[in-house]
Amino acid sequence: CTVSFEVSGVQVQLEGAEQESEEKHIENAINQRQCKDSLNEYSTGDTFHRVQNDVKSQEKAINCMSRADQQNEQKSDGDHKSVTVSFSQRTEEKRGCVRMTKKILQDICKQQKLYLTPYLNDTLYLHYKGFDRLENLEEYTGLKCLWLECNGLTKIENLEALTELRCLYLQLNLISKIENLEPLQKLDSLNISNNYIKTIENLSCLKILQTLQIAHNKLQTVEDIQHLQECPSISVLDLSHNNLSDPSIITILETMPNLHVLNLMGNQVIKKIANYRKTLIVRLQLLTYLDDRPVFPKDRACAEAWAVGGLEAEKAEREKWETRERKKIQDSIDALAAIRQKAEEKKRQKCMEERDASAKCGDGDATAILEDLPREKAGTEKAMLPELDEYAEIEQMKLGTPEKLYLDELPDLEDIDVNEFPPEEEIFVQKVRF
Repeated sequence: CTVSFEVSGVQVQLEGAEQESEEKHIENAINQRQCKDSLNEYSTGDTFHRVQNDVKSQEKAINCMSRADQQNEQKSDGDHKSVTVSFSQRTEEKRGCVRMTKKILQDICKQQKLYLTPYLNDTLYLHYKGFDRLENLEEYTGLKCLWLECNGLTKIENLEALTELRCLYLQLNLISKIENLEPLQKLDSLNISNNYIKTIENLSCLKILQTLQIAHNKLQTVEDIQHLQECPSISVLDLSHNNLSDPSIITILETMPNLHVLNLMGNQVIKKIANYRKTLIVRLQLLTYLDDRPVFPKDRACAEAWAVGGLEAEKAEREKWETRERKKIQDSIDALAAIRQKAEEKKRQKCMEERDASAKCGDGDATAILEDLPREKAGTEKAMLPELDEYAEIEQMKLGTPEKLYLDELPDLEDIDVNEFPPEEEIFVQKVRF
């Protein structure tokens, strides 16, 4: 900055960075000199020399200070980068954020028992890690599913290398804009629920995107979802728990040719559309699931009848469907009864056949039994004869034995002649003698 003063027709310029206190000091000194000149009527030449000397001394001091400041700035420029990095790291530590470094990614792969070679992994779980920025994912070119749920991400970025990605989960973050998804040409499912997105945009580049979940965001007007007209491949759309209140959003949903599943729960528009469910079923011809329950063929037929003839036509159509259902139930019951009857008839036939066979076998057995009876009787008689003979001998033996025997009546063994006995009895007698 430049400081100029006029003293008795002479202009003096001071160049350089000067502090406010020094400027005030110089101004006070000059004012005092002017007052003295006017009061004491000094000569103009003396006052000029005195003021000039004071100004020169102030210039020297200012130049010294400016040089010192320049040197300090040059020194600080070299360390500026390191200071900013350390400062950013400190601020991140204070905020509880974690940098997505290559080392941290490798550690996560180890913990989850994934491949340490980055491009071999097709799934990477980075949810609940506290990351605030997407980075260092260039080597993970084989990823097909990336989980980034519940972090502190504020921007979608640095996904250019993930050309094979099919599923991207970014729910529960701090994202405010849909962007930088052009490289993900194979993306099939995108979940960006629970963020701060105000408009749907930059999705027309995703030619095969089928599932879009954007619940719990800041969508409000028809213009906020107008971009869906440029996304014909979407078949599953979740817009629940936003601030949508304009019933004209149905016109945008009608232009989506493949929409099968729709969820609008938690929006004010549900209350503003008369006969909400019937209206959407009629106007969205391919819808198979609305909000929390499916759309059955009966529901669609009744809704279409209601659109044509009102409540009476709906009742008539509902009765037709009920009679058809009853008839189907009755037909199934009759079919089961017929199956049971056939099974019982088969059982009866088998029983009759078994009885006939047993009856035939029974007649033949009776004649054989009658023929075998005399033979068995003769055999039993023959078997009984030896038994009777044995009993007779026993009785005879009993009769032949004396009733009582005494020692005195027995003969003396010494007087008995051995030759009188047969050889077997002789052996017995010799043993007795021994």
